[in-house]
Amino acid sequence: MNTLNQTALNQLNNNLEYFKLNAASPLSNWVNGKLYAGQGENISLLNPVTNLELTVYSDAGPNLLDKAVKAAQEAQVKWQSLTASQRGRLMLQAIAGLQGHEEQLAQLESVVSGKPIRDCRAEVEKVREMFEYYAGWCDKLHGQVIPVAGSHFNYVRHVPYGVVGQITPWNAPMFTCAWQLAPAIAAGNAVVLKPSELTPFTSVVIAKCLEQSGLPTGLINIVNGLGHTTGAALTNHPNIAKLVFVGSPSSGKSIASAAASRLVPSVLELGGKSANIIFADANLNNAIPGAQAAIFGAAGQSCVAGSRLLVHESIIDTVCNKLADACPNIKTGLPSDPQTQMGPLQNAAQFKKVNSMIAQALEDGAILVTGGGFPQELPKDASNGYFIEPTVLRNVSPNMQIACEEVFGPVLVVMPFSSEEQAISLANGTRYGLAGAVWSQDTARAHRVAHQLRAGTVWINSYKTISVMSPFGGFGESGYGRSSGLAGLQEYTIQQSVWVETAEESTVAMGYGAG
Repeated sequence: MNTLNQTALNQLNNNLEYFKLNAASPLSNWVNGKLYAGQGENISLLNPVTNLELTVYSDAGPNLLDKAVKAAQEAQVKWQSLTASQRGRLMLQAIAGLQGHEEQLAQLESVVSGKPIRDCRAEVEKVREMFEYYAGWCDKLHGQVIPVAGSHFNYVRHVPYGVVGQITPWNAPMFTCAWQLAPAIAAGNAVVLKPSELTPFTSVVIAKCLEQSGLPTGLINIVNGLGHTTGAALTNHPNIAKLVFVGSPSSGKSIASAAASRLVPSVLELGGKSANIIFADANLNNAIPGAQAAIFGAAGQSCVAGSRLLVHESIIDTVCNKLADACPNIKTGLPSDPQTQMGPLQNAAQFKKVNSMIAQALEDGAILVTGGGFPQELPKDASNGYFIEPTVLRNVSPNMQIACEEVFGPVLVVMPFSSEEQAISLANGTRYGLAGAVWSQDTARAHRVAHQLRAGTVWINSYKTISVMSPFGGFGESGYGRSSGLAGLQEYTIQQSVWVETAEESTVAMGYGAG
């Protein structure tokens, strides 16, 4: 018997039972205020630590998806009829429904996703922060009065789309669930959300807790299933007014195409190949740990991962030597261990892809600085898990696959530059544009370089700080539209212009006007 898998299975079942999701046959969908089993084929969830089965649940399917959309339509009408202040108060009341359940939610996330428990505990707090932030925006989404010529009074108001469809990824299911739900409902919409089929349960728990603590029944619906069945039914549904997708560029293109075919807008938060630039005058005592956190946090499974480390040629040997010394000290271990800093990759396909890309890079001439293999200190029962050591490669040219393609794993490539201009050129020499960073004690240069990076988020002398208060999104194949901040809220509204004639006698003549 694999004791690690039995422990994880017990933990999963206990937490499913805790949230009344029925561990024996998981009721994995939340629709119109009730738990439902899926109606399609079985989906097996494997343990990232052992590569053994944890549980099986059923694909939601198109019929249950249609039921979710209808429920959302009815709930949205009721939700929009409330005053903005009432919606804000209900959001605050609803998020209080998670209080006392944080540890169980974090454990459920950890065992299914393979993320270290300490990271999952922090992300539960982020869920709360997101709802508190957007609850405060509900009655502050102000319109405008336009001083138009003539006798008209013209004002502009923000109108919700109606029912929004959202699809979230496996690398941060709980975080991205709240990241999308909170602004959508704050703006007056209802939501049908499909998590990745690999990480289905925590989104259901969040929706269940929120609705049972104050939100209208049917306002949030979670449907779990495969992309070509439940996902396709969501993206093609005629009553979904906007699509929001977080995931890979290839899938993002399919989502955008489906939205365009129905002439509905979309927001895409896609991949990245972010450049982390270290100049010769950088404080390496900060830059080296920063570079490690940028790529090895979440085992590199982060869209903003600083996967390209661009280092001035005069210090590249020093930086590589420091990384070689520091990386083996990163605690790679079981997700359940509070000391673990880096756990396994989430799934077998990603594990295979990352190992293949490392092998290809070495074949192409890259030099292994550190890592590249399976961690030696893990228990025997984890020998088939999806673990990869923190890996650093140098002697990498810009045209190598490892330098061009998103790895989505704990792999850092170190590349030299000789001038500020070359650093900017290398950083922007990618079809992605999600994030980047500049490390320098020359404040003017740091700002100058940051302003020239084609990236939606740029850090100076830090990395990976993200707040719900600040807009987030990318350039190029990193997607379009913005999540979080006021910009994220505005993505969920349409501006409506209203004209009121104030003259005693109308001056409007037949045939006059636009169109």
